[in-house]
Amino acid sequence: MLEVFMTEERRRLREEVRNFVRSIPRQLLLDMDADRVRFPKEFLVEAGRRNLLGLRFPPEYGGRGLTWVDELVALDEISTLGMSLSCLYSLVSICGEGLSVFGTEAQKEKYLKPTLEGRMYCAEALTEPRGGSDFFGATTVARKEKGCYVLNGQKRFIVGAEGADYFLVYANTNPGAPVRDAISMFIVERDMGVEAKYIYGLMGTRGGGAGRIVLRDVRVPEENLVGEENCGSKIFYQMMIPERMVSGTTGASRATLEIAARYADKRKAFGQTIRNFEAVSFKIAECVTKLDAISAFSCAVAKTIDGDVGTHGYQRRLVSELKKMSTEVQWEVVNDAMQVLGGIGYTSVFPVERALRDARLGMIWTGSAEVMNLIIQHEYYKELLARGVEGRDIEADVDLTDEEIAEEKVYE
Repeated sequence: MLEVFMTEERRRLREEVRNFVRSIPRQLLLDMDADRVRFPKEFLVEAGRRNLLGLRFPPEYGGRGLTWVDELVALDEISTLGMSLSCLYSLVSICGEGLSVFGTEAQKEKYLKPTLEGRMYCAEALTEPRGGSDFFGATTVARKEKGCYVLNGQKRFIVGAEGADYFLVYANTNPGAPVRDAISMFIVERDMGVEAKYIYGLMGTRGGGAGRIVLRDVRVPEENLVGEENCGSKIFYQMMIPERMVSGTTGASRATLEIAARYADKRKAFGQTIRNFEAVSFKIAECVTKLDAISAFSCAVAKTIDGDVGTHGYQRRLVSELKKMSTEVQWEVVNDAMQVLGGIGYTSVFPVERALRDARLGMIWTGSAEVMNLIIQHEYYKELLARGVEGRDIEADVDLTDEEIAEEKVYE
């Protein structure tokens, strides 16, 4: 986090979160990576006890009423624990967004408040076996009956499927209508009949209880509908802000790079420390530059969201750019760190191999890099074509007095 964005209050928050991060047992991280622990509730319990969950949400529900910049300060520290714990921590912010913005007062009291206190655990049921990036192709359906909705379908790749008390589930409530006008969101408690069917063997990001849930005639009370019926697309777009903003942290990759830099300062080859070779030192320089650039951009995007600057499309573009750039940079930095360590980096002697396995997921989940590109170019073209030329029209700064040259501008 760049110092220009730090205030005394944020420095105190950073130290508070660092103390929490230092308190997490090393053995828990090892057990999670070995799949001996699949849902570390004690992590969320302790974070809730310290009032570190859902920092952006109002104090009356257990938050602190802070900003996105503050949350990124906290996430930078949390992310050094690895992607699984960082993701479980972020889920509170992601699911909390839907409840805080669209939920009823009763829903906030029943679900949001105990979640921020670390007494209840949430998960987001978004992806489907046939869906992937095609969210609006959801086939889970909700049929309205007297006083309730009956849900049928499957969701997969759900972080927290193993341990969540409730799921925010998107389902089709208006079959035959345009998909963006047919989706609704429901709060579905595990005890309503949710089946966690399969816990995946993941390459990395282990220990977060990722799995598939099956809904077979699950009856959900009407009061558990979030927002209006058939307006789930509005909730989805709102929740994609925290979903992708939380990717904009550099703590994990910066910590991994520091391991490589310290190693390069000690490791000797050909009679000198390897940091003296440009092949190594220039890698470090390039990685530091990338991380500083991401830190600056993430803070700028956070300030944009905090201040509600520009259109929703403009904000959506910036958040997508941040998610794409930050996850790609994380992969590049961790990969370079392993290269600096050489063969020993490929072993469990250093946590770099674990960081590499974690980092690979970033470019896939919550919208792949390719989907981010689709959003970025779409929103850019909308802005560009709507506003016309601003400032000097440099396209006119050529000599087109010759009629034959002017005819070279052919578009069809």
